[in-house]
Amino acid sequence: MKGYYKLRRRAFEILRTQLPKELYYHGINHTLNVLKTCNNYIKREEVEKRNAKLLRIGVILHDIGFTVSKVEHEKTGKDLALDLMRAFEFSHKDIRIVQGLILATRLPQSPKNKLEKIICDCDLDYLGRSDFYPISDQLYKELKTGALVQTKSDWNKIQIKFLQNHRYHTDFAIKNRQPEKEKRIAELQQLE
Repeated sequence: MKGYYKLRRRAFEILRTQLPKELYYHGINHTLNVLKTCNNYIKREEVEKRNAKLLRIGVILHDIGFTVSKVEHEKTGKDLALDLMRAFEFSHKDIRIVQGLILATRLPQSPKNKLEKIICDCDLDYLGRSDFYPISDQLYKELKTGALVQTKSDWNKIQIKFLQNHRYHTDFAIKNRQPEKEKRIAELQQLE
């Protein structure tokens, strides 16, 4: 796929230099974590090579909109993806696929196809993993800094509601992440 590696380099350069420092969760480490998770899903789901690259691009660009705005960052990211992918001569079809991947991660998630289901599960894979608490603490710090949450108790209530309403989409996540997510709900409820 022509332009793939150049696009990756440019996107990571943008993320490293332009993401606001107070994004403790939505920083470059989140993107790298989701990319690593995505690579595992690609193997498990046996995603064809071209679609795997588009999925990786979607992951790399899914939060790039935060470089411009915290409000509706997915819509901004969709526009940035268009500009970046055009610059590296991606086809209109590939651009539309990546834009769909970015928009699918918008909450509440609403994936429409297999690739969108995978990116959604990769983005929130941590909800059903053992590193849930350190990652969720990063999100709490980010939201507290932005005055979107005040206390840890408020945060726990938000998390419980979010976890209860969230749904995984791939067979792997339903089988392997959902049970662990249910444990996090029970643990958080005990704190209240």
